[in-house]
Amino acid sequence: MGSSHAQQTVSKNEAQTGGGTPKGDAFLFFRNFFRHPRMLGSIIPSSRFLIKQLLQPIDWDKARVIVEYGPGVGGITAEILRRMRPDARLIAIEMNPEFVSFLRKTLVDERFQVVEGSAADVRDIMQKSGHSKADYIISGVPLGSMPQAVREAILRNTCEALATGGSFLVFQFTTRVLPDLNRFFRYVRRKFEPLNILPAHLFFCQPGTA
Repeated sequence: MGSSHAQQTVSKNEAQTGGGTPKGDAFLFFRNFFRHPRMLGSIIPSSRFLIKQLLQPIDWDKARVIVEYGPGVGGITAEILRRMRPDARLIAIEMNPEFVSFLRKTLVDERFQVVEGSAADVRDIMQKSGHSKADYIISGVPLGSMPQAVREAILRNTCEALATGGSFLVFQFTTRVLPDLNRFFRYVRRKFEPLNILPAHLFFCQPGTA
């Protein structure tokens, strides 16, 4: 019931704004890739195959607070909203102001908040939103191409922001970040999705118990 309600909400608002068309999404993403290639990592948004596999581990009945890093034009974001409980909350953290503006116009949902900022500040952002812990944190930002200090700050704060039993769901286009994931998380499971441009490595991570 909640999933159907979310899908209706997203579809209704996309129709009202006229900005949520696949062609418009792809053009905005394509243009920003050439401006900020290190921030995006890929020239086009994620495929439906990647989105399905990335979100597969989520227990939607129990997920109350979800955070997404680098939502871009909202391909994954919209699917999360379609599946989320009516009383769940999705906080998206995005550094690109064009994407922030686009998401606020096209994904109007009372359960959704997009914040312009850095994933390294996830704990502060969550606290300001009234949440201390997240059940799931989802990320497609290119962690491997970031400076080591920034990557470590993101991973450290992600671990601390996750609730007991929570998971960090990551996709990347290289395995460069794997050693750091193994250092910060107790458990890291790997998968691969070839049906994406570029083919993607997926990592499902859980921190150690406190």
